[in-house]
Amino acid sequence: MAASLLGVASLPAKPAGYLFATFKGEQTPLTEQIYFGFSENGRDWKALNDGQPVLVSKQGEKGLRDPYILRSHDGEKFYMVATDLNINLKPNWSNAVRAGSRSIVVFESADLVNWSEPRLVEVAPEDAGCAWAPEAIYDDVNEDYIVFWASTTARDDFAKHRIWATRTEDFKTFGEPFIFIEKPTTVIDTTIINNGQAYYRFTKDEKFKAINMETAPQLAGPWIDVDGFTLAHLRGFEGPECYQIESAQGDQPARWCLILDKYSTGEGYYPFVTSDLASGDFEPADDFSFPFHFRHGSIIPLDAEELHRLQQKWGD
Repeated sequence: MAASLLGVASLPAKPAGYLFATFKGEQTPLTEQIYFGFSENGRDWKALNDGQPVLVSKQGEKGLRDPYILRSHDGEKFYMVATDLNINLKPNWSNAVRAGSRSIVVFESADLVNWSEPRLVEVAPEDAGCAWAPEAIYDDVNEDYIVFWASTTARDDFAKHRIWATRTEDFKTFGEPFIFIEKPTTVIDTTIINNGQAYYRFTKDEKFKAINMETAPQLAGPWIDVDGFTLAHLRGFEGPECYQIESAQGDQPARWCLILDKYSTGEGYYPFVTSDLASGDFEPADDFSFPFHFRHGSIIPLDAEELHRLQQKWGD
């Protein structure tokens, strides 16, 4: 059986707003840190903290890219994971792929405004060259979390990225890494959602610079391609993230937004929407606004109290 949407019973059916965790790019060391934005409707986004970083890492590579926030399964706290990388400080992508950090950065919070000190957690295998774009999802079957990311390894001379994963119950103790997604070509930037009926997985094919969409009845699979995915032809996008932007009401189905980071031109996220997630039929949306170019990040729905706390802490 598929898990309930978001896996948290306490979350209201209609969110009061949304939180966007992101970074700005490679312009300065501080633009590769964590920034927050918020929206009441999931379309019109505003910067929090006057567009300045809300969390900064002084550990490891001294960068925080690709932040992903997850509400715990019991609804008691939030976890955030991020890539330990700062290209501005070490401007060498080849070195970052072959001799980068094998750790991810982990934060915890009970309220989204007070966060723990960042901790580095080595998750990638010993011969890995990097650990990029970590995300996590709760596994109802095993009653733990799967944390997954992209790594190259020395075993094939760093020829391609694969999606690796590990399991954890508390984001403190992690199991042995294992290959989560193996494809003929190199893949990075995977995100997984569940709409209550099935799981959906969006992944960037690094060879063709395109996003693919798959579906499965459970996290363990089997995963199959969604043949009707209308965005498969797009090039130059990465960092896929998908969230429900409108709840189902009466005869009206839920509406979903898939955002893709147009890294190739540095333009940030482009939104695409659908009322039929299973079909993969997405259309471009032109009624979204961002205060700056949001880069590869994540979105989490909020209740009214959570939204109020964020506004009180960092203003709009």
